[in-house]
Amino acid sequence: MKAFVFPGQGSQFVGMGKDLYENHPIAKQHFDLADKILGFKITEIMFSGTDEELKQTKVTQPAVFLHSVISALCLGQEFAPEMVAGHSLGELSALTATRCLSFEDGLKLVAARAKAMQKACEAAPGAMAAIIALPDEKVEAICEEVSQETGMVVVPANYNCPGQLVISGKQEAVEAACAKLKENGAKRALLLPVGGAFHSPLMQPAKEELEAAIAVTEFQKPICPVYQNVDALAHTDPEEIKANLIKQLTASVLWTQEVQNMVNAGATDFTECGPGKALQGMIAKICKGNAEVTVHGVGE
Repeated sequence: MKAFVFPGQGSQFVGMGKDLYENHPIAKQHFDLADKILGFKITEIMFSGTDEELKQTKVTQPAVFLHSVISALCLGQEFAPEMVAGHSLGELSALTATRCLSFEDGLKLVAARAKAMQKACEAAPGAMAAIIALPDEKVEAICEEVSQETGMVVVPANYNCPGQLVISGKQEAVEAACAKLKENGAKRALLLPVGGAFHSPLMQPAKEELEAAIAVTEFQKPICPVYQNVDALAHTDPEEIKANLIKQLTASVLWTQEVQNMVNAGATDFTECGPGKALQGMIAKICKGNAEVTVHGVGE
């Protein structure tokens, strides 16, 4: 069965989407529309801006969303998923590509999400770190210990693939957890270049703001099941999808479990739709040893 997956923040690069814009009328039409909806020329930043400009959350999130959704649109009839999933921000790309959200509503929600997260980061600065080569249970236990010792938030945020878990929380707590995790055998504990503690309780103000935006947005039944980050399960009911999307900002991304559940439901062919190859690498690790599963980018 065919599955399409959509990446999150971090996969952006200068020049992204330019080839689509120049070669597909449908892409040009949607990129031009995006400039109007957002009220600034995101296309200029995407095609020829600087890394610094592209790194701002309010630019990054719509940029990754646009590249992903427009890549799916350009596939035309070839975009025929039997199931989809998106990593963090990518979940909104997945919902838009499967027509659960209109292009305009999807983009407006992404812009609202980015703005709310930026604000939450400024109000409660936090950090995230990738922990390499330690069992998930060990990382969970040490986060719990450090939280209790310091009285500060540090939680598992992204279960990316076996041996790669991202933690999130207050800067000092994340640094203390990193030191302890290294002592306990983590090969690496790398602080990530992000401005805040995404997918942690520190995102509560952003969650409330996004909830208000979601409440006034129309959701339709998607064209196929959408696997969601908060419970790693398939959903088609618009109300369930909404509720899970609201929880997502403060909850962990259960990506490993999500991909395993998709494979158990019959997924054998994964296409990463959007910039970069991060998800292809994760899925290859999650499905290691399973010869039936293939992973590739669009048109590969």
